Amino acid sequence: MEFLNRKAHYDYFFEATYVAGIVLAGTEVKSLRDGKISFNDSYCIFHNEELFVHSLHISEYAFGTIVNHQPLQERKLLLNKRELKKLHLKIKEKGYSIIPIRIFFNEKGIAKMEIGLGKGKKHFDKRNTIKEREATREVKRKYGI
Repeated sequence: MEFLNRKAHYDYFFEATYVAGIVLAGTEVKSLRDGKISFNDSYCIFHNEELFVHSLHISEYAFGTIVNHQPLQERKLLLNKRELKKLHLKIKEKGYSIIPIRIFFNEKGIAKMEIGLGKGKKHFDKRNTIKEREATREVKRKYGI
């Protein structure tokens, strides 16, 4: 089961990607397995040398009790100390952002998040992306690939 942030590659050029663990509550994992997730405008920031994801909406679990989670709370991401330092140095440069690309479950059933270090695209870059996508679609349609 995999959930993609479709807007990420449209809005950003990614230089590097990392796979991070996510600290989740039990009801959050159950909602993820049900597919109740939205990446709208989600991003990652640092607090005290730790990386957190903001604006990641995981809906409340339908069968949860009074101990259900908050849908838009901050969620901590787990990375190696070396990777955190590298990301923290890049973020200090102008124009770089850390954006969630996808959430998936690994072979052991543990939820992981792929994050990307990227720079925002300008309007003309987005137009070029659309042109390339349409050109490849036309070639596939014409030659039946």
